[in-house]
Amino acid sequence: MGKPLAANLTHMGIYVRDLPRMKEFYTKVLGLTVTDQGFVARLNADICFMSADPSVHHQVVLVSGRPEEATYTTVMQISFTVPSLSDLRAARDRALAEGATGMRQVSHGNAWSIYFADPEGNVIEMYLDSPFHVPQPHGDPIDLDKSDAEIMAETEAVCRKDPGFMMRTEWEKLQAARMA
Repeated sequence: MGKPLAANLTHMGIYVRDLPRMKEFYTKVLGLTVTDQGFVARLNADICFMSADPSVHHQVVLVSGRPEEATYTTVMQISFTVPSLSDLRAARDRALAEGATGMRQVSHGNAWSIYFADPEGNVIEMYLDSPFHVPQPHGDPIDLDKSDAEIMAETEAVCRKDPGFMMRTEWEKLQAARMA
């Protein structure tokens, strides 16, 4: 299969008990800015995306739903970026060949992702950013077996229907102004 990718750790998500308090903590202590927030029906949970970098949609994700009695770490996922759709396809194929389970292929509008569980059930996300932005959370199934051009065209068509659509470069400028 060739040499494994040198994936880049980019962000992580954690389950929290008190989302408003944790949001306040991360903004005040780490200087993060809330970039998006909403409700994820699949998780039946509220979600908050945060970043300190105007060119990065999120570096930390806070998700409601941590059980009160949980005393163990509650990392929701470990996320890595890859440079291209072909690398994302290769990562998917390698993960499946190595026994990954629960593979999901998702277009978030602002990124294309795969999610899967490692052999001990830890959730891994591998993704790359798209040139588009839509408010999050946003998730549509994606067929990575289509060509890059087809994926780009389909993603753009869906994103342009969202009232919050803008090009990523425009979104980055707005975030830079907010974080200044």
